[in-house]
Amino acid sequence: MRLSYSPDYYAPIPNEHIFPMKKFTALHHYLLEQNLIDSSDIVEPSPVDIPNLTTVHSQRYSNGIVNGDLGKRELRKLGLPWSKRLAHRSRLAVQGTINASLMALQDGISGNLAGGTHHAMPDYGEGFCVFNDVAVAIKVLRQSMWAKKILVIDCDVHQGNGTAKIFKNNDDVFTFSLHGAKNYPFKKPPSTLDIGLPDETQDEVYLSTLGDALDEIFEQFSPDLVYYLGGIDPLEADHFGRLSLTMNGLKNRDRIVIQKVIDDDVPLVLLLSGGYAPTLGDTVRAHALMYETALELAL
Repeated sequence: MRLSYSPDYYAPIPNEHIFPMKKFTALHHYLLEQNLIDSSDIVEPSPVDIPNLTTVHSQRYSNGIVNGDLGKRELRKLGLPWSKRLAHRSRLAVQGTINASLMALQDGISGNLAGGTHHAMPDYGEGFCVFNDVAVAIKVLRQSMWAKKILVIDCDVHQGNGTAKIFKNNDDVFTFSLHGAKNYPFKKPPSTLDIGLPDETQDEVYLSTLGDALDEIFEQFSPDLVYYLGGIDPLEADHFGRLSLTMNGLKNRDRIVIQKVIDDDVPLVLLLSGGYAPTLGDTVRAHALMYETALELAL
């Protein structure tokens, strides 16, 4: 399974910052150490071209990130301190998702060891999401006629508000978000299908809800490509999640999604999205489950 990754996915931020920036490098090392991937499986992206970026994001905002011209209020909303390396890693991650999309169309399944930054809006970033990599990748693929009908399965605990807003009037892009009902963002633009779960939802209810929703979606929509945002923040131990999945429940969630897409013979792109487990090691092991499961099922 080919994966997008660059060492420059890491950009320095203050040590006390809640965002686990070190997870990208640590996950790459973990997958190699566990012999889940080989170094030859890694495809390193270049920074996304600005014309591709502006298929979704405004020229003003794109230039503001690249050049460091955003105001203090915009940076507070973004939640990350600007630096040249942050701008660079954000462009790399978007191209990583574009590359993973093309690799999935060729190979059946691929992934990006970053991505899933679903809160980014056309003219601003929020919730630690600089650019909306999935939206840019979809726009680029559709413009190039690589794919027409796209399904986004977003299982991050926070609703994918940016993706929902960007594709709100596009019948060829089905956005599905399974998230915590009372969690961030507090204004949730409607996805094609939103399911908000109550606080402390546990494995059984979560997994049955997910399985039923996927059956319903695939009955009415036949995608050419699927993006899976496998955020690990539904875990009970997550700092922000407020749901109560176990690690076994998280792995079964990944299995349900990946098996469904494989059974329908649709190319699949795997993306990290969010997660704020108690330690970096916990975060990495939880994110690795998605790739472990994909490798098991794809054999």
